[in-house]
Amino acid sequence: MSSAIRILGIDPGLNATGWGVIDQTGSRLSLVGYGVIKAPSKAPMAERLTVIYNAVEELVIAHKPDEAAVEDQFVHASAVSALKLGQARAAAMLAPARAGLIVGEYAPKLVKKAVVGTGSAEKAQVAAMIAILLPGSKADADAADALAVAVCHAHHRTSVKGSAS
Repeated sequence: MSSAIRILGIDPGLNATGWGVIDQTGSRLSLVGYGVIKAPSKAPMAERLTVIYNAVEELVIAHKPDEAAVEDQFVHASAVSALKLGQARAAAMLAPARAGLIVGEYAPKLVKKAVVGTGSAEKAQVAAMIAILLPGSKADADAADALAVAVCHAHHRTSVKGSAS
């Protein structure tokens, strides 16, 4: 039997960054942990980004993932919102990248399709499928989305080395 590959999935957000860790052994996936990083909404941008970076760095140290995956940015109607989300993504991606991990990037529609079977799935559908795919998970919203990113990476990692989009 092959050894487990540990994957850290990240659903970046400026106010709430979801994270999830799974192990993949062959085609079998198992839940390791999940949660949400909350950056103080009233704090200056640099402080919020530092909170995200530091928390992801602590997750990398604590869980020792082999690879990481981040949900790619979807297009916002607001350029300001898109820019802020891009900054949160960068803060979240930097810690695993600095630790030398492969960091895959996946479009939201691909993540939903990998977990639910359709790219237009709602958050509740994603959380429901994550509970089925990863027994023991009670994750919802941002944490479930992060676990979905990790599952998507697990499904695509053998065919793509490095960045996958």
